[in-house]
Amino acid sequence: MKIVFASGNRGKLREAGEIFSGFEIVPISAFPTWNAPVENGSTFLQNAVIKAEAAAAAAEGEIVLADDSGLVVPALNGAPGIFSARFSAEGTDAANRKKLLAELSGINDRSAYFLCTAVLIFPDKTVIAAEGRCYGKIIETERGNNGFGYDPVFVPDGYEKTLAELSEEEKNSISHRGKAFRKLIGAADLHEIS
Repeated sequence: MKIVFASGNRGKLREAGEIFSGFEIVPISAFPTWNAPVENGSTFLQNAVIKAEAAAAAAEGEIVLADDSGLVVPALNGAPGIFSARFSAEGTDAANRKKLLAELSGINDRSAYFLCTAVLIFPDKTVIAAEGRCYGKIIETERGNNGFGYDPVFVPDGYEKTLAELSEEEKNSISHRGKAFRKLIGAADLHEIS
């Protein structure tokens, strides 16, 4: 069964392919009428729905998957939050991590969590949403070459390694996105309709 993923992020596409094993994950870029919408929601859920609805319009008749996710740091009043991908002026992963570490300099409370809200839209317009979280802390220096985004500076609770030091399989088993995607699979009974 095919699922169209409303993302151009290679890391997210790879993760979706691993988690939705047995399904064909097709990037939304395969549909020429796709135009990335302005994500002007004030929550992860609103932004996920905005992406999903735009993708459903471009990939009419297909099951569409979209997510919005980010890092929440309580000591920074929840930042970067929904602005995680564009936290720095440059908006690159490296620049975002650099800004995060600079803003946490001298702060003792380095607790943080990743949050993912994922949405499936079916051809009959049925919408299913799920949320996943991964709790941990921000370390002071980057470690690891796997993953993307803030993974090199985030150590999940119960682990010594950063997300960027874990294997893809280990990360997917505990990640916010993995949790949200698995909830969607269960809630939608996707294996029964594949």
